[in-house]
Amino acid sequence: MTNTILTQGDIWLANLNPQQKSEPGKIRPVLIIQNQYLLDANHSTTIIVPLTTNLIDDAEPLRIRINAEDKLEKNSDLLIDQVRAIDNKRFIGSPLLNIGTDRLKYVIDALQQVIHIPETKD
Repeated sequence: MTNTILTQGDIWLANLNPQQKSEPGKIRPVLIIQNQYLLDANHSTTIIVPLTTNLIDDAEPLRIRINAEDKLEKNSDLLIDQVRAIDNKRFIGSPLLNIGTDRLKYVIDALQQVIHIPETKD
């Protein structure tokens, strides 16, 4: 990937090989969740959530369903517990879909539940 604009909330194809043990591998869709400021600064890695077409119903907050639309051809589940950073060279092609701000907020809320960052008191 060269000179491509990454946007928070976009779903792209990415090559996640090589994988380690229970990590999702192969070429698969991923959701960009990294802060737009870092994306705009051309940071060399991007924080993503991988998607799978191995659907499991009622598995929130660990999985969130993204229905097929635009260039995302199959219904998919976001693997919230598999969040990771990848090198920007792993992105393939162009965005498949942007999930929009409401769905992105829902994903970030699920991530908050999974990693449980306590609120700080100033």
